Amino acid sequence: MSPFDAPYEPSPWEPIAEEVALYERSNGSEPSPMVGDSWIVLWTIGAKSGNVRKTPLVRIADGDGRYAVIGSMGGAPTNPQWVHNLRTLPLARLQDGAEVREFDVNEVEGDARSEWWTRANAVWPEYDAYQAATERHIPVFELTPRPADD
Repeated sequence: MSPFDAPYEPSPWEPIAEEVALYERSNGSEPSPMVGDSWIVLWTIGAKSGNVRKTPLVRIADGDGRYAVIGSMGGAPTNPQWVHNLRTLPLARLQDGAEVREFDVNEVEGDARSEWWTRANAVWPEYDAYQAATERHIPVFELTPRPADD
């Protein structure tokens, strides 16, 4: 049984729950009022609840099946909750369009972080401003596809 078989617990912040519903209705073909035209939905497992949590994020991909997610929260002083979830259980499910896949997750630093940060800024140029707005080091996670079950 996959941990993603757990119940889905929508975000208590209504704009996030609405964004997820919009994405799922349209398979991401409608632009996000918060995230723009190029977006995905990240599924994590709640570190405390064990429930599925879904978050709309900017789509950052390398073209070889890997993705990155950036814990910017617009430059807020604290990390988004999904960062804690990924650090607790480094496994994610990601919906990109109609495709839903599972990924192993690794928080990256050094050259890998720099490469992903550059890709991220090409898609969403505000990331540098977000980092400048906060004293915390914004975390970057690389998502690598898990082998499909046979």
